[in-house]
Amino acid sequence: MIESFIDNAKEKFHLNDDIYGNIMIAVTEAVNNAIKHGNQNNSSKNVALILSLDESLIKFHVEDEGQGFDYQNLPDPTAPENLEKPGGRGIFLMKHLSDEVEFKDQGRVVELSFYINN
Repeated sequence: MIESFIDNAKEKFHLNDDIYGNIMIAVTEAVNNAIKHGNQNNSSKNVALILSLDESLIKFHVEDEGQGFDYQNLPDPTAPENLEKPGGRGIFLMKHLSDEVEFKDQGRVVELSFYINN
């Protein structure tokens, strides 16, 4: 569903392949985190994915129904003690692939922004 949503955005807004790839990975990570960590894999809880476009900025708003989290104190996935751990890279990837990442509502909302050149 996420891939189809982003594919539709690529077509509608004529996104170039580089931005498309970054969006696909970052937004997929955000939605996966919302499902797994935010909603604790509870199938009765929803994740909202909203796209907005403002001239040269495309923004993806991902919101879960969880408790939120302390997004200001996350372990560094590049630290030697974390390199072999299987998880913990999602937010790191989002921050490096997006032009802006903003957390709101105690971590229940993440907004990923990408500058586009049309």
